[in-house]
Amino acid sequence: MHFSSKLLEQAVEEFGKLPGVGKKTALRLVLHLLKQSKEDVNRFSQAFTQLKEHIKYCQHCFNISDTSTCEICQSVKRDRATICVVEDTRDVMAIENTNQYQGVYHVLGGLISPMDGVGPSDLRIESLIDRVKQGEVKEVILALSATMEGDTTIFYLYRKLQEFDIEISTIARGIAFGGELEYVDEVTLGRSIMTRVPYERKVG
Repeated sequence: MHFSSKLLEQAVEEFGKLPGVGKKTALRLVLHLLKQSKEDVNRFSQAFTQLKEHIKYCQHCFNISDTSTCEICQSVKRDRATICVVEDTRDVMAIENTNQYQGVYHVLGGLISPMDGVGPSDLRIESLIDRVKQGEVKEVILALSATMEGDTTIFYLYRKLQEFDIEISTIARGIAFGGELEYVDEVTLGRSIMTRVPYERKVG
């Protein structure tokens, strides 16, 4: 792709680093920004600068938050005896949109994937175990994507958690294999949460 300006080329290259954004899409976005006022572009850039500088991760569940404890963990209405384990913040948002779950969360920060060099020590697994050890937790819901990596992570977590006197469940698989939670419609995802099943049935 030939550029008439080095500045334009540099901006396109930066946008092109975003997931799912090709060179043509990046160029379209950059040209769109060029048409905006200086004030609009400054607000756009400041939003990301402030995000990077001031964003926090909840000290309890590791969800992205503006404060050291997220709104969900702060809420007195949430059932702290139930922890829903998810891959990342996108899954928290997807489940919250169903309005079917009233427990708290634990964000792993990824899935076990030896092919990608991601092992258990790279995830927030030990902090999950520490939460369970405190004795307040009665159920852990393993709400991970129906992929090979998701199933591998679920099995590993089950092995780590089965020594505790808690119920370990997974969401019902109305979700096709290979599906990621963020792309599942709210009705299906909500039903999967509400009709979760004990994980022992799957490994017994």
